[in-house]
Amino acid sequence: MSTRQTRPKLTDTVTAASIAHRFFVQGRAKLEIAQEFGISRFKVARILAAAQETGLVRVEFDLPVPIDLELSEAVRTGYRLRRVLVLNRAQSKAERPELRRRIGSLAADLLAETATADDVIGLSWARSVNAMADAVRTLPKCPVVQLCGVQAGMDMRDRSVETVGRLADISGGPAYPIYGPLVLPDRRTTEILRNQPGIAETFDQFRHLTKAVVSIGAWRPDESTVYDALGQPERDAIQERGATAEIAARLFDADGNAMSTGLAHHVLAIEHDQLRQIPEVIALGYTVPKARAIDAVLRSGVVTTLITDAQVADLLLQLVADRPLT
Repeated sequence: MSTRQTRPKLTDTVTAASIAHRFFVQGRAKLEIAQEFGISRFKVARILAAAQETGLVRVEFDLPVPIDLELSEAVRTGYRLRRVLVLNRAQSKAERPELRRRIGSLAADLLAETATADDVIGLSWARSVNAMADAVRTLPKCPVVQLCGVQAGMDMRDRSVETVGRLADISGGPAYPIYGPLVLPDRRTTEILRNQPGIAETFDQFRHLTKAVVSIGAWRPDESTVYDALGQPERDAIQERGATAEIAARLFDADGNAMSTGLAHHVLAIEHDQLRQIPEVIALGYTVPKARAIDAVLRSGVVTTLITDAQVADLLLQLVADRPLT
């Protein structure tokens, strides 16, 4: 008994190729093609599908940017985000400082392309946000607002005040810095500083924010600006309550719920509710140790756009498959 496969008819192959060329290359509508060949548009659709299944037609993407399109779309769908940019696997294989620079560069391109003169842009402190600010070359004239205070012990150039100033210089718009520490000793000190004219003016801008660029931190050493600013007893107490992630000095548990702790009353930072009201929040989250924190923040609904690396994207897909969004 012969097992040789039947060779497709030459005429059928040429017809399928002609139809595919009209659709994919010339951009003609299925109905128009159907009328030309005297067949139904449903048959045109079947021929096009078969052409792709048999390899007669191969659709390839040659993106001019180092993005893994398939991973990006899978993460976007899984977490119901507006946009996801996943650095491709080759570019993701880098030491942390270089990976940070590459993530920052993607964020800079996105911000430069999407920002308008009508925007009010907020920035939280993070090394990745600093890398983005360093990579931005052009920006419409719009206000740039600092979202949280200054972390103690930072090099002057890396502090959030300087980052906001650099971006405002590029934009030509006004800068709204916060000349105050991120973490303060008590609620009374926090309230006094928040009522200082310069800081109060910045806090008043929070209600006008249309875009924000933030970094996702994990509640662990060297992965969160707030964690590193606290003493060990307070870190442990907050962790026992379920803290998993942080953005702009605001904490989230593993389910993405906003956490209210004693910390909330002695940080100079935008409130949870104010974060949620920003129409576009671009979050930079990368490196495997932060994967669960990134998952937690994405579940919160605060973030609209994620920029990450391929290794984190793989883990996020596992996490959301194990625990789909409700």
